[in-house]
Amino acid sequence: MWNDLPSDASTLMSWTWTNFEPYYQDLLQRPLRAETVNAWLEDWSALDERLMELRSRLHVATAVNTADEVARQRLDAFFDHVFPQAMAAEQKLKQKLLASGLEPAGFEIPLRNMRAEVALFREENLPLLAEEQKLVQEYDRIVGAQTVMWEGQERTPQQMRPVLQDPDRARREAAWRLVTQRQMADRAALNDLWVKLFRLRQQIAHNAGFASYRDYRWQQLLRFDYTPADCERFREAIADVVVPQAVARYERRRRLMGITTLRPWDLEADPLKRPPLRPFRVADELAERAMHIFAQVDATLGQYFEIMRRENLLDLENRKNKAPGGFCTEFAVQRRPFIFMNAVGIHDDVSTLVHEGGHAFHVFETAPIRLVHLLEIPMEFAEVASMSMEYLTLPYLEAARGGFYPTAEANRARVEQMEGALLFWPFMAVVDGFQHWAYTHPEEAVDPARCDATWAALWQRFMAGVDWSGLEEEMKTGWQRKLHIYEVPFYYIEYGLAQLGALQVWRNAQRDQGEAVTAYRRALALGGSRPLPELYRTAGARFSFEAGLFREVTDAMQAALHTWEDDQQGR
Repeated sequence: MWNDLPSDASTLMSWTWTNFEPYYQDLLQRPLRAETVNAWLEDWSALDERLMELRSRLHVATAVNTADEVARQRLDAFFDHVFPQAMAAEQKLKQKLLASGLEPAGFEIPLRNMRAEVALFREENLPLLAEEQKLVQEYDRIVGAQTVMWEGQERTPQQMRPVLQDPDRARREAAWRLVTQRQMADRAALNDLWVKLFRLRQQIAHNAGFASYRDYRWQQLLRFDYTPADCERFREAIADVVVPQAVARYERRRRLMGITTLRPWDLEADPLKRPPLRPFRVADELAERAMHIFAQVDATLGQYFEIMRRENLLDLENRKNKAPGGFCTEFAVQRRPFIFMNAVGIHDDVSTLVHEGGHAFHVFETAPIRLVHLLEIPMEFAEVASMSMEYLTLPYLEAARGGFYPTAEANRARVEQMEGALLFWPFMAVVDGFQHWAYTHPEEAVDPARCDATWAALWQRFMAGVDWSGLEEEMKTGWQRKLHIYEVPFYYIEYGLAQLGALQVWRNAQRDQGEAVTAYRRALALGGSRPLPELYRTAGARFSFEAGLFREVTDAMQAALHTWEDDQQGR
């Protein structure tokens, strides 16, 4: 029976619950003893791989074409008919293992996770969790359909981003206003969707016996190593250490641009009115040059990326009816990653690809781990894997080294990357703070006007330095344009924590590139078999929420920025 499990995607894509059920029944009925537990876990892992790959492939099919109704129907059918049944069966298997009292060697972290997951499980939540996933797809559909007419051509908001880098300020403003006007046209629809999602999540939490969705989500995300209070400390550290530096960077930009106030359409253009960085023309060129850069960071990483190119595991270019954003998912049976993004020919696309490349390398490095239960990697570290690549690749941006730019432009790109990292932390604090407020103020959060007001207050505290006068409506609805708030609640602090970890990896590489990359890969290869602080330590970083570490890291960032800026100006 178990030898008949499909390994090819085409067969797997036709599977329904009828195909999965006999395997779950066999696992539930099979005796579980010390001498049989390892084989039992291996079979369970093989079955989970098929379930995970089916879900990933169905998701990818809807993301690459949000207008594909057949793909959407198949994904809906999965969440209606496979997902709830599988989650119920998974719960029974976890209970069976925990009730056995068996503790297989090296399985401590999965057992810890299972205890938390078993405690969360409620049969009545299964259809609600499936409905949540369908509502998430509705967000993609709404945003993925947004286009504007610009200079006689229909363009997506993502395709308009290069215009925001144009030296002509009036042209940038016109583009920004046009895109924002189109996004605001969906304000009512996104408000309605938010209320539906919010109420559904509250019900899920209450069904599981939690007073708030935040408490439920904390356990669902398996956050054992920090608390909501730690997140507040992290935001306060950002306010104390990073926000003043961010304001100084904004002021420097305003001064270089020679303008009275810095407006939202001034943030992506070069402050010296140089033409925008155009690192590549087509997606194949982006992939080719990225491969050369990865190979210089580490030869094995370059080989991993070449496998992805050869096996068509990349969908990079932006187009109409493509879901927003970028992600890396895993096809679990093949142990292969798949990268999805929306490239339009700007430097941010390079950053996105190397970021998602880090996630892909995580998949390759963990491929030898036999049990998928050991691959439940904390996202706070999964993002270290991706963000570290953004900084480890910085020395290799020159075209002479197979990269994208002449030396002066490479330094300019490095400045953009490092400045972007510094400016990200305050924005992260807004997103994280908004979600903590929403799910601890449920009566207010179902009123979109209160959401607007809270977002505005957080924005004014953390995002000082940019003039939004006359644009108050656009500013306070920014939460609608952050897909994490709709699709993956509370998944944003991970980026802030991981960036702090990744910049420590980068700082280590400045001292010894080879040892820093070796430590990085060693940590990736652990998968989810160790606690979060240990994963950080293995990578050569500290897992911390303190202002002191922010000061150490931002000092190194400022030193690098000054060096690159001086090199650009010939000093």
